[in-house]
Amino acid sequence: MSDTRQIFTLKQVVSSIRKTLEERYQQAYWVKAEMHKLNRFPSGHAFPELVQKEDDRIVAQIGATIWSQNLQRIQKQFAEVVKEPLKEGTTLLMNVKIVFHETYGLSLQVVDIDPSYSLGELQKERQETLKKLQAEGILNKNQFLDFPLLPKRVAVISADQSKGLSDFMQVLDQNSRGYRLFTMLFPAYLQGDMAVASIQEQLRKIERVKQHFDVVVIVRGGGGEVGMSCYNNFSLCKAIATFPLPILTGIGHSTNMTVAEMVAFRNAITPTELADFLLEAFDAFAVPVLNAQEQISSGARQLLETTGLHFTNETRLFRNAVKRCGEANKNQLHKISDAYRSNAQGTVRRHRQLMDFSNKELSRAARLLIEQGKEAVQRVPGDLKQRSSSALSNAMNLVHQKENLVRLMDPVNVLRRGYSITTVDGHTVNAKTKIEEGTIIKTQSFDLEIESTVTKKKIYGK
Repeated sequence: MSDTRQIFTLKQVVSSIRKTLEERYQQAYWVKAEMHKLNRFPSGHAFPELVQKEDDRIVAQIGATIWSQNLQRIQKQFAEVVKEPLKEGTTLLMNVKIVFHETYGLSLQVVDIDPSYSLGELQKERQETLKKLQAEGILNKNQFLDFPLLPKRVAVISADQSKGLSDFMQVLDQNSRGYRLFTMLFPAYLQGDMAVASIQEQLRKIERVKQHFDVVVIVRGGGGEVGMSCYNNFSLCKAIATFPLPILTGIGHSTNMTVAEMVAFRNAITPTELADFLLEAFDAFAVPVLNAQEQISSGARQLLETTGLHFTNETRLFRNAVKRCGEANKNQLHKISDAYRSNAQGTVRRHRQLMDFSNKELSRAARLLIEQGKEAVQRVPGDLKQRSSSALSNAMNLVHQKENLVRLMDPVNVLRRGYSITTVDGHTVNAKTKIEEGTIIKTQSFDLEIESTVTKKKIYGK
């Protein structure tokens, strides 16, 4: 029995397939797909894998080709428009031709990519992240944290060779006011596919030792807005929004603010501006202290001037009193002498002995009075010195009392004596504070902060 079957070679079959596809698909088509893998070769060509997903499940997949010349043009145009490099995991709108090769099989040849579509996808991701954060009620959570009075201990997330990090540290280390801040670097990738996981890993490390830091800063310099889409990633933005310490960002761009910057406690355009913000916190604390010091010095000078003026007036009054006393005694002597002189002629003969006696008594009395006057005058410098020393001592004691009062009123010294401050939502607690069971309260002592849950409340005095 003869075999009447028609037999074809494999090459004839695949050649027929190629011819059929070429006749059927002669034009180029716009196709939306996710670039699952880029697969760039040393030759400059790329052989990406394109997929379509539904509910995170791949429902379609095909290989593609981007020749070197087209790839260079596409990458340049993509970066200029999207401000991102062409990367894996991106949904793209591609102009493709359907091709079939006898050896390599069916594939899509990518001729062009519309970057405007990808830009819209990135903006869509940004809006979706904002919507999710808003729905969970954590969009502004980090911004509600209390900012430390003096942010002295700073955890820095940055690339170790970043220019932004260099600018940030230079401003802190070379500030003209002489402030000294402790900084520790937690190195991370700040752009590209690895940035999200890298930054989150460093945030987890910092959270484990959060008691050693006051704030966290994320600084990035250079690169413009290229590679910024990672800062719209929901998981990274949620980690920033819910972080227990204030997070400050200075990631070096001026337009189209990312979600990470929106949820951070504070954002700055540049690392330099962010460093200036930290130093301003020290200025805000130092200025009132310097003003208080000046007020104390001014008050002490005024007190000394007032005391000196009072001392001068007392000295002048005492000098005038001594002068008046001497003149009064002198006038009295003249009066007595005149009286005796006027009566001398009538009584000289009868009372000579009495007169001699009176003259002697008068002379003795005058000498005694003069001696007493001299002693009084000699005591004046000592009394003046004693009174001035007493006045100056009183003034210095008053100054020391005011200094001790200021020192005792320092909150740090109050806490050091064993007192503590209890707050609810940043406000101190008293009988009028609305506290229910389950309320979270914070207790701050000199070297410890405790977070507690209220189980019972009792008000005294009622």
